[in-house]
Amino acid sequence: MNKKIIGFALGGVLLALSVPAEAQQAAKLRRIGLLTPAGPQALSPFEQGLRKLGYVEGQNISIQHRYANGQLDRLPELAAELARHPVDVIVALSFPAAIAAKRVTTTIPVVVANAGDPVATGLVASLARPGGNITGVSAHETELSAKRLELLKEAFPKLKRVAVLWNSADLGMSLRYREVEGTAPALRVALQALGIRVPADFDDAFSAMRRDRPDALFVIADPLTSGNQKGLLAFAAETRLPAMYERPDFVDAGGLMFYGPNPAENIRRALHHVDRILKGTKPADLPVEQSMKFEFVINLKTAKQIGLTIPPNVLARADKVIR
Repeated sequence: MNKKIIGFALGGVLLALSVPAEAQQAAKLRRIGLLTPAGPQALSPFEQGLRKLGYVEGQNISIQHRYANGQLDRLPELAAELARHPVDVIVALSFPAAIAAKRVTTTIPVVVANAGDPVATGLVASLARPGGNITGVSAHETELSAKRLELLKEAFPKLKRVAVLWNSADLGMSLRYREVEGTAPALRVALQALGIRVPADFDDAFSAMRRDRPDALFVIADPLTSGNQKGLLAFAAETRLPAMYERPDFVDAGGLMFYGPNPAENIRRALHHVDRILKGTKPADLPVEQSMKFEFVINLKTAKQIGLTIPPNVLARADKVIR
């Protein structure tokens, strides 16, 4: 009997040794799907975050990239491709990507980031107990909308009318607009609502602002508005409109003000959920994290170029001033 056991053991060792090294390595690779409405630029913080967690593509993970390159209507098709592949976990960046993933699978874990309020939009049941197959990071973006309008008013106390530009086809962005709308009366600010749905709508929005001459511009960030960053910045510069943005890259590129969490940091934090899921934790058991660090950035160079003066007390509150 002992000889038979030893024989079986040796046979197993020889069989393992006979399997090509490439096949053994492939068996260890975990498959991560990246679903984003943007292009390949979204991969940088994604890969950096994975490396810090010990994951390297080709060694212990395989990344399946699905970029919509600004064509949001492609997200359902791209999400379905990842579900068919299949992957071990899907990372969905933005609400449109998250809802596309939610609609194609109830079994593959989905980790979301930069997707707005996941409870109000119906992605999860609650932050503490998300339930289902979805978890991730929430950035308080809806609540932050009120704070952004307050900062804009504080920086320019005389402003009475603010144009708000947002993607009205995106539920998460519409929730942010409603928060701004609810805050405006207390600040004695009237709003010019500029809901857009497709890239062609920007021209109409710009024409409306040229006609009605608001005192400031508030841009709610989503893939649609972020995809027209150059056009928005050029318009604000041309019309000398003070503007509040929801993404730091707008201010880095010449926008006036930003307040909120860093989207790249949210992605890195979401990857900790990916790590735990790959190690066996169910997404339903992973509470949705909330961003705790927010930055206020002012581009003083832009303010001077368009003839604006930022009050000293507002400059003193900024975490970063671009001069």
